Amino acid sequence: MPTKQEELVEFLHHGNTQIRQIAVENLVSYSETEPAIFKTDGLLPVKDLKLLIKDYAPIAKNALTILINISSNRDVLKNIVDDNAFLESLLLRITNAKEPNANEMAMLLANMAKSDSIERIFTLKRDLPLGLSKSKIVIDQLMDCFVKGAEGSYNHKADFDYLAYLFADLAKFPIGQTYLTTPQPYDTHHPISKLLPFTTSPSHIRRLGVSSALKNASFHIPTHPTLLSPTINILPYILFPLSGPDTFTLEENEELLDELQFLGEDKVREKDTGVLKTFFETLLLLTTTREGREDLRKAGTYLVIRECHLAVEDDEVREACERLVQVLMRDEEGEDKGTTAGAMKALGPGSGNGAGGGEPPGRMVTTMDEEEDEDEDEDEDEKVVEIF
Repeated sequence: MPTKQEELVEFLHHGNTQIRQIAVENLVSYSETEPAIFKTDGLLPVKDLKLLIKDYAPIAKNALTILINISSNRDVLKNIVDDNAFLESLLLRITNAKEPNANEMAMLLANMAKSDSIERIFTLKRDLPLGLSKSKIVIDQLMDCFVKGAEGSYNHKADFDYLAYLFADLAKFPIGQTYLTTPQPYDTHHPISKLLPFTTSPSHIRRLGVSSALKNASFHIPTHPTLLSPTINILPYILFPLSGPDTFTLEENEELLDELQFLGEDKVREKDTGVLKTFFETLLLLTTTREGREDLRKAGTYLVIRECHLAVEDDEVREACERLVQVLMRDEEGEDKGTTAGAMKALGPGSGNGAGGGEPPGRMVTTMDEEEDEDEDEDEDEKVVEIF
């Protein structure tokens, strides 16, 4: 005998709108507590839910919420991601300035990026969305949606913040890293340069997603000269959120980038330690080459690290500071010895205690509740960040 929940699932494709609405409303909570009920009959409920995103807005919203919650299941995720018609339906709606459920669609797209199959999004083209983008390439349209849609400026019912998580996961693919660091024909801009201003966004979701996207893109070492060049100029956008109401001597201020000089007492340092740590790990990646290390040194990066190490009372952030200092202040071939020890001493008592150990666990987030999830077994500098 079918359970009450299983009976409700059968009403998802009912011809009566009110019955569909009641069914989907009551099934939202079960998508978290009993997701297995949506895998019956060869995933027929998932097929129904995909159709319901075209239904009346309240029904579509609940259907999207259920899909977001159950997309962590491998079978469900594959069914969703591999459905080209469904992907086009999502893209058609999320780029519509009047779509009331655009944020939920952004969340679902971010979850879909957990599948390697989403890599094909870089090859997809579709009609131009009027008023949004001049490119027929899907990933360009989503980037324009993210940039132009911040704080409801494109669609007053959406902020598109969760697309930051999509870009973070797409940046784990080589094609994604290349896309972000290559000028696009339709506007001649590097896509990653469009993400940089959001390292200080009021939205925590944007800051978290963008910081991870920058880190993932930085795993592609051949692009480091481009990232550090005046064309993209990534360093100020990373170092600024690491800075606070710090006091420097006149000589020290002259060593800093112009954007970091005399910031004043009202300057607020990034408060999320996970974001801070991701920024430090990105800087560490950028020191892979000698040229990168020299660029960071010339930018006064050590001074920013020193003050952050003193101000932030978090062991993982401090360890990240110390690891970066060891790389930046170590002696290059042909230089005098002893620089590193002096720099570590300047950081203060206890510096360097964890330098030889494994990297502290990385930070993950879920699209639903942004809870932290730690992974003790992986070295964060050797893996791509995935937003969950």
